[in-house]
Amino acid sequence: MYVAVKGGERAIDAAHAWLAEERRGDPAVPELTVAQIREQMTLAVNRVMAEGSLYDPDLAALAIKQARGDLIEAVFLIRAYRTTLPRFGQSRAVDTAAMAVDRRISATFKDLPGGQVLGPTFDYTHRLLDFALAAEGAPPPAPKAPVRDEPVPHVTALLDRDGLIEDQPKDDTPAPDLTRQPLELPASRALRLQALARADEGFALSLAYSTQRGYGRTHAFVGELRIGRVAVEVDLPELGFAVEIGEIELTECDTVNQFKGSKTEPPQFTRGYGLVMGQSERKAISMSLVDRALRWHELGEDFTGAPAQDEEFVLSHCDNIQATGFLEHIKLPHYVDFQAELELVRRIRREATQIREAAE
Repeated sequence: MYVAVKGGERAIDAAHAWLAEERRGDPAVPELTVAQIREQMTLAVNRVMAEGSLYDPDLAALAIKQARGDLIEAVFLIRAYRTTLPRFGQSRAVDTAAMAVDRRISATFKDLPGGQVLGPTFDYTHRLLDFALAAEGAPPPAPKAPVRDEPVPHVTALLDRDGLIEDQPKDDTPAPDLTRQPLELPASRALRLQALARADEGFALSLAYSTQRGYGRTHAFVGELRIGRVAVEVDLPELGFAVEIGEIELTECDTVNQFKGSKTEPPQFTRGYGLVMGQSERKAISMSLVDRALRWHELGEDFTGAPAQDEEFVLSHCDNIQATGFLEHIKLPHYVDFQAELELVRRIRREATQIREAAE
């Protein structure tokens, strides 16, 4: 047994060495730097930060490099590192109304206070391969984007002003911290949003798409999608006031959904909400659609059996690290389990053969 263990260790060391060689690739090709990944693969970096629950572009870029571009593995690395960090306190809730927007669009109002800001987006590109990028020459200088530090009002405030959208109740009760405590069901909306914010983007996208195809009571319009920077403030008791410690980039999505009203509520629109670290439009929109689907109970709607309406199904399966761990563990040794089942199948077959022969 000792020899087998030692042999296994040598094999694992060799596998690690081979992995490092594969990660590096052809030594004749210059190695990617963390700074290059951070600056030129920003959407991948943003996804790793969001699903890893840690806002640090440098560490996210390092994780992507170490994981050979496997974003789920990079998220795993970030989460594992985050668990080693001490926590000194918590910040105030960020004020997205004060966001310095880089991109801000609305599908519900063409003309709105503050205007539409297209910002950096693939929405209007032709989806044709740009072979000029393969030439690796210096790109032509891009026109300077206007700096917009003035806050712009939320679009839903326009509907709220006329009482056409549901009130947004304020709840100052601290939500449980999913990075420190296990998920408990039933979950409050704050906890559901926290889980969805760090959920796998592909899973959230599939659920959101299912609601659009009829598997859930949503017919959403993007009231507003905004991307920009918000200040992070921390209360310092010894000073008696809050201090800004930095700023982070966020993507926020408010969806406006149809609602027929009820015996106690007049006809009005309802809300879906998504907020994600970094630029992550697809995730924020998906999150807002799933959030709205999960609100069927509090809005007095019928449960249609759609997956996106099932809180336990959504929250128990949206985490990619938990899903990956359970999925990939089946490739690890299960020799004893399989041998037990193999012997059981053989015994059943022998007994069946004996019964058949006796009958003949």
